[in-house]
Amino acid sequence: MGGHSSGPVRCVCFDWGGVILRHCRSWDEACGYVGLPTRVGAMDGALVARRREVNTLYTTGKISTAEYFAAMTAACGGLYSEAEIRAIHAGWLKREYAGMDRVLLRLNRTAGIETAVLSNTCASHWARIVPGEKRPADFPTAGLAKHMHASHVLGCLKPGKEIYRLFEERVGMSGESVLFFDDLAENVATARELGWRAEVVDYTQETAPQVIAALGRHGVWQEDVQREKACGV
Repeated sequence: MGGHSSGPVRCVCFDWGGVILRHCRSWDEACGYVGLPTRVGAMDGALVARRREVNTLYTTGKISTAEYFAAMTAACGGLYSEAEIRAIHAGWLKREYAGMDRVLLRLNRTAGIETAVLSNTCASHWARIVPGEKRPADFPTAGLAKHMHASHVLGCLKPGKEIYRLFEERVGMSGESVLFFDDLAENVATARELGWRAEVVDYTQETAPQVIAALGRHGVWQEDVQREKACGV
């Protein structure tokens, strides 16, 4: 993880998947997670590329949810039904990292700090942050942030610079006043190019202790807070 810059942090921004939420990292993993086989041919290069194209359209808001499932069914070349693809898509999101809800809540109580999320995601996944009329949110922690920004709304993806610039415009903060956490090195690299403070989080480990340590290094919290375990935040 990187060191700290001069000047105060005013906004702490998180990626969603891999920092706040555990999620599947591949088609093969998602199939196994929901109890479906990875069928022969599913990982062929051409089908992988087609699925990636459809996902890019959906995560940049170019197609609707209904269009996504229809296109993804076609992109799978008949190997999976639409019902199976819906199950894989829902199962892609696993569970929240322990203690990240407490991190967000404490940051929201920290004077001079605003919280944010900046995520590459899609409408159907994003909706699971928000409680429904008769049900709680599936993954409520990201919804604790004051500023919520996602690729399918902004129309562009990390690590491209455009999405970071749009975030700056909407939040009204830029440069070293923003401290950003992401699990992908390329996303962190772009943030640093734009002058943000940015830290790579190891998504294979619990993320709250990593975030707490970095908040201490960047002067957001005092050293006694930095030493706290995630469960005590």
